[in-house]
Amino acid sequence: MAHTGQTGQTDQTMRRVLRREIAGTIGLLTDEHDFRAMRRYRSFTFHDHAVYLRQVEALLQARAAQGTHTTVALFDPEEYADFCTAAGLDADAPATRARFTAELAAHGPTVPYDGQPLADLLPALVDEAVRQAIWEYTSTLLATLGGCATCGEDLGRAAFTRAHRLLHRVLETAPPGSRHLVCSVKGHPEETLVSVLLVEEESDGTPHIDEAEALEFTSVLALGLATHSPGGLVMRVSPPTGPDRIHGWRLRGYGLEPLTAAEVFDAYCTDIESGDLISPEPNVDYCAPPDLGDDHLPPGHHH
Repeated sequence: MAHTGQTGQTDQTMRRVLRREIAGTIGLLTDEHDFRAMRRYRSFTFHDHAVYLRQVEALLQARAAQGTHTTVALFDPEEYADFCTAAGLDADAPATRARFTAELAAHGPTVPYDGQPLADLLPALVDEAVRQAIWEYTSTLLATLGGCATCGEDLGRAAFTRAHRLLHRVLETAPPGSRHLVCSVKGHPEETLVSVLLVEEESDGTPHIDEAEALEFTSVLALGLATHSPGGLVMRVSPPTGPDRIHGWRLRGYGLEPLTAAEVFDAYCTDIESGDLISPEPNVDYCAPPDLGDDHLPPGHHH
């Protein structure tokens, strides 16, 4: 009998060890609107969004204390309903929600939980969802551009290669320091695509770039180049010492046209909605950008 008890204890210990090695995903309803949409299901028993968020945070903390890794996914009720319809599953069942969350872990926007407050995790998750949506949108548009009527080259792929080269030159020629880049491209009919890329500089001067952010940023720039849409690129450089420097380019044709220092100043010191002047930031220099050396294509054929 003692032997059986020891075996049972050993099994329990082994299961506890294995449980710590199983990664989990929690589908999170980030806003009140989505939360209300899920309340139509009888099996979803929460009644207050604030209480729901506190319970989620407590669960995340408990799993982290046990050494268990958890990924948080953005749970979209509309996508969930579509998923249930397509798969022929009962939407009013916890098992179905768990299955959908597993799909999110593989393909949807997710953020790892590292012990950060939920107030910090929520905007990071929403940003990741926006980033993924922009990437999917721009990729789809670039893929539908087809081939060049003159040379047959795939226009979307060529634009992406061109954008990647331009971004590399922008970063390569930038002054030392952390760099905050914003690319905006006028879409159709009236929407504007905006992508942000933060490039931190390591102590040895090596740039640290988030690959997902860089991919999205490049795709937005590529779409602007391929469609010759109005747009621009702004870079703010924060050096180790001295004032921040702000540089800018406008999308022109198939390249980037540098803005003068006065144009950069006007762009930053004018209210977009009212057109009124805004006081310039202290300790900031508005500058013409470094020469990219490749901001315009050489004479001859280009897309």
